[in-house]
Amino acid sequence: MNWLIAIVNIFMNPFFYKSMLNKATPLIFASLGGVYSETTGVVNIALEGIMLAGAFASVVFTYITGNPWIGILMAVYIGAAMGALHALACVTYRGNQIVSGTALILLSQGATGFLLQRIFGQPGSSDLVKTLPTWKIEAFRRIPFVGLIIGDLSPLVYIAFICVICSHFLIFKTKLGLRMRAVGENPESADTLGIDVYNVRYFGVIMSGILASLGGAFLSVGQLGQFTENMSNGRGFIALAAMIFGNWKPFGALGASLLFGMAESFSYQLQTQSILKLPPEIKYLFLMIPFVLTLVVVAGFVGKTRPPASDGIPYEKE
Repeated sequence: MNWLIAIVNIFMNPFFYKSMLNKATPLIFASLGGVYSETTGVVNIALEGIMLAGAFASVVFTYITGNPWIGILMAVYIGAAMGALHALACVTYRGNQIVSGTALILLSQGATGFLLQRIFGQPGSSDLVKTLPTWKIEAFRRIPFVGLIIGDLSPLVYIAFICVICSHFLIFKTKLGLRMRAVGENPESADTLGIDVYNVRYFGVIMSGILASLGGAFLSVGQLGQFTENMSNGRGFIALAAMIFGNWKPFGALGASLLFGMAESFSYQLQTQSILKLPPEIKYLFLMIPFVLTLVVVAGFVGKTRPPASDGIPYEKE
């Protein structure tokens, strides 16, 4: 009975849903980045490393300038550069996409750990910096219950949802989106129709870097106001699972990200329920909920969803 009461308390609390949105936002950005890359036929498992680099860059430049928006802008530049580097290795030189992505993750982990100590003079975490101010939207705040959820959030939360809508329109309603899907499905046919396969794939991979870096920036200057070592904490891989669960579509990735965000928020909310009187060691098990859900989703839906036909296959122009 106590468990049932605790679960009802959680789902009746508007701040649970607000937490869910905050937990889901970095996943929305990163999974949407994965959609861009894989729609054009390039696997980008480097999302984890790009998120980490974006989180670090946004904190460093916010620390230097005192302006978190400049930090966000520099995170975008770093994400685009890492995306371009991945595209150079995988599109131009037709390297192994998994190896390239893994190398970028290791590079990001090593570089952020080294620079963290060089810039801030201490390992583990940076100094505190300014965070983005929350946007208070009065039209939303007047709505009972719902206003407590979406009435005042980080601007990046709202931007994430706007990005999903814009991405759906771009991929499925524009000529560029048609070319992206054509390149991902059959690059040889797209090439014969005069589509520059390499340029389209570069666009997809660079966009994936930009979006993943925004997810990382949200973790640091969007919420915490600090960078901690390896703070992406596997979210890039969860985002890949969300992309697969969402069937390589923007709105599907959004729904899957919200599901994973809900799982993470639920795991933290369970730990705060005093009615359960849980021992500390049991509470730590709740932290596994998002990762267990990721394994279940990947095991249950891989094979039931269909990726672009040329996803992960390098293309060589004849």
